[in-house]
Amino acid sequence: MSRIGKKPVPVPSGVTATINGQEVVVKGPKGELSFVAHDAVQVEMTDDGIRIDPRNQTKLARSMWGMCRTMIANLITGVTAGFEKKLEITGVGYRAQVQGSTLNLALGFSHDVKFAIPEGVQIACPKPTEIVINGINKQQIGQVAANIREYRPPEPYKGKGIRYADEHIVRKEGKKK
Repeated sequence: MSRIGKKPVPVPSGVTATINGQEVVVKGPKGELSFVAHDAVQVEMTDDGIRIDPRNQTKLARSMWGMCRTMIANLITGVTAGFEKKLEITGVGYRAQVQGSTLNLALGFSHDVKFAIPEGVQIACPKPTEIVINGINKQQIGQVAANIREYRPPEPYKGKGIRYADEHIVRKEGKKK
């Protein structure tokens, strides 16, 4: 039994959720998002929120049960509060700044890296060594953060690179004489 899937997803005031077959469309103060649930689960609207149930007791249906419930909960959180990821840049001369719809990164290469900011994502740099990514789609925010981090992942010897704000880098000891 999925402990997550058993709980209905509450729909707060100010948010409208409509269900068309397997598609769930959620509209809120920050925007509109949609999700198509897997065919192995059944999605229905009740008085206490959106309820997800498996159609049968196969392994696939039970796997999709909790996942679909979490995806719908992420839609509701996204249109009400939004999501945020913070990245930190460590290294001498490493910095970031936003210019229009591009993020310029100086990461120790012979050239600056220019990252085009996708639609639906806001990027801010409160400090030259900090990048804050905001938006309503959790998957898109995580993917943008991963793409930026990929330019210079943190290395284990000096810790230089781009890392998530809550990430801990396991440091290695250098060569000994």
